[in-house]
Amino acid sequence: MKKLAHLLYEYRKLFFVFWIVIIVGFGYFAMKLPSVLGGNGFEMDGEFKQTQQLLVDEFDVSESQVIAVFEKDNNISNEQFLKAINQYLADMKNADNVSKVDIPSLENKMIDENVAYALIHFDKPATNLDAQIDDLRKISLHADGITVKLTGEPVIVKDMNKASQEDLAKAEAIGIPVALVVLLLAFGGVVAAGIPLIIGIVTVMTTMGVVYFFHHFTNLSIFILNVIPMIGLALSIDFALLFINRFKEELKSKSVEEAVKITIQTAGRSVIFSGLCVFIGLAGMLFIQVDIFQNVALGGMAVVFIAVLSAITLLPSILGMLGTRVNSLRIFRTKEHNEQTRWRSFAQFVMKRPVMMSIISLVILLTALVPLKDIQLEIPSSEALPESYASRQAFELYKETFANEKSTDIFFVVKSNGDMLKEQPLEDAFSFIKKVEADPLVENVDSLSAALKMDSAKEMLTMLANEQMNAQIKPAVDSFVNGEYMLVKATLNTKQSSDEAKDFVRKWAEEEPANLTVNIGGYPKFEQEIFDEIYEKAPYGLALVLISTYLILMIAFRSVLIPLKAIIMNILSLTATFGLLVWLFQSGYLGLTESNIALVLPVFVFGLVFGLSMDYEVFLISRIHEVYEQTGDNNMATVEGLASTSKIITSAALIMIVITGAFAFTGVTPVKQMGVGIALAIFIDATIVRMLLVPSLMKLLGNANWWFFGKKQKNITKQKVSYTSYYKQK
Repeated sequence: MKKLAHLLYEYRKLFFVFWIVIIVGFGYFAMKLPSVLGGNGFEMDGEFKQTQQLLVDEFDVSESQVIAVFEKDNNISNEQFLKAINQYLADMKNADNVSKVDIPSLENKMIDENVAYALIHFDKPATNLDAQIDDLRKISLHADGITVKLTGEPVIVKDMNKASQEDLAKAEAIGIPVALVVLLLAFGGVVAAGIPLIIGIVTVMTTMGVVYFFHHFTNLSIFILNVIPMIGLALSIDFALLFINRFKEELKSKSVEEAVKITIQTAGRSVIFSGLCVFIGLAGMLFIQVDIFQNVALGGMAVVFIAVLSAITLLPSILGMLGTRVNSLRIFRTKEHNEQTRWRSFAQFVMKRPVMMSIISLVILLTALVPLKDIQLEIPSSEALPESYASRQAFELYKETFANEKSTDIFFVVKSNGDMLKEQPLEDAFSFIKKVEADPLVENVDSLSAALKMDSAKEMLTMLANEQMNAQIKPAVDSFVNGEYMLVKATLNTKQSSDEAKDFVRKWAEEEPANLTVNIGGYPKFEQEIFDEIYEKAPYGLALVLISTYLILMIAFRSVLIPLKAIIMNILSLTATFGLLVWLFQSGYLGLTESNIALVLPVFVFGLVFGLSMDYEVFLISRIHEVYEQTGDNNMATVEGLASTSKIITSAALIMIVITGAFAFTGVTPVKQMGVGIALAIFIDATIVRMLLVPSLMKLLGNANWWFFGKKQKNITKQKVSYTSYYKQK
């Protein structure tokens, strides 16, 4: 760190110019990032995806569909209604990439009283239809008393992208001004308060430019647009706060050069260890092979790396060039001595009652996590959009009018070793169909044998051999059989998101019919794969995070107990946060829209907050460790560490809460839940954990805090020094 400090100060102007070039270069690509985002990120390479492709390739199923939902006034007849719909859909048929249009009629049950719907089929994936959707929205329905709204996956994906960009602008408009106010209160001057915001903006813009290039080798989810600024701004400002605070402190008694170098060696070291903890917390998501987790992990790791890089290179360059002018444009003078005295008194008050304070803290945290037992996780869909969006309104009307939410469809694509229309393959396929029909959860099976009302392969082959009968049954045969493939659709008497539906596809995935290969599709299969992937892989990520964080903190502080204590406290505060999220969102308290918890939220919040809250642990324990090395007195080190860092940690936490909490005022539900979750977790960590649990446990454990495999810590003063001597030294 000494060599790095010398290098950074010696070439500070060169580093500053380097960052100017970086900002200009990557800033250009940052502006292009929204254009390469698409999808909600819930995609993975699995059986569901394979089955969908088989349906497209072998059974002429369209790659994606847009639903046009029509609604009429009571005074308009069905004839007028259908005429207006037909005129509207005639223009639709000519749109780019439209493969076919299913037109509603009284016979096909696509009309119900005042509501009707049409399906517009495309031969392109849902994530590649932005231009086509814009074209469809330009088509007008020229009929008074009749309205049309577009919905379906392609439209919802496009609207989610738009809503995410609007949410980002709204959150920044709320968070950045409030963060500036907090920075002014922390530093008292415009220059010192403005630098962290500049570092935060530079970090976010650079990262977004870097992440733009990721789209060449992976699909980028629209949620990445919220995650990068959320993490980048909060983390960069936190790092800058710590750095500038230490620089200003050293500047009181040292030259600019010495102040910069000491700050890099102390605060810079803390920033590196903190960034490493956050980086690993996000890396744990890479085990989960679902696009959204890969996106957030890669985007988050990129922003953490750049946040650390800017904090230890760009920030020292700016401070080295500014020098004492960092205190310019003071609005008011901060009374640091008085604030440290108050924090010192508070720490001493807590440490005089360590058992009671520990019990109070644990009771609060354990009470908060009680609602966690009722958590209901779901994959976000149209309900994640704000209620004002037409695509959400249309989808809800479509579901309410036409969808049977008490049943769901499962698709089986059965493959034989040769032509399916041979005796043995047909017998095997019919035998499989009978087993599916016998399942107690199946209420109906749509298959070749059901369509022709026969289950004998010989009988069917006899009919196919007869030219006249062949002509009659050929349309049904072509609907269900293509070469070596046969399609079977089973309707289950349960909701598509139910545990029973997921258990059904799990059970049938383990079935191995003789001489047949079976691929399973349908929404329950999609959910089952996503849920199972998270439940199976998340423990590996958790193990990586916990073990790596422990080792990093153990090396940083040369202590066995402090890392263990930090991890346990983090887990406690995070589970309490999840309990509060269940209470807030599932019950709809404090004006929040009642909604289930997004499936990704526990993993995201854990991955992000576990590392972010370690920032404060590293900042605080680094200063405690520094004092302990000078005094050899654990209690004194704890009090002084808290007194000297509490103001800056509280300011950093407040900024983190403001920036992430600003997303609570946004419209996309998963983003809102993430913002509230991170803000709550940081609040709990900065209050109950840092103010009560840390000093209490440091007091209770005493010198055992610094035990490191029976070895004494190096450079620790053997003779304890008094408070007076310590202050004189300072």
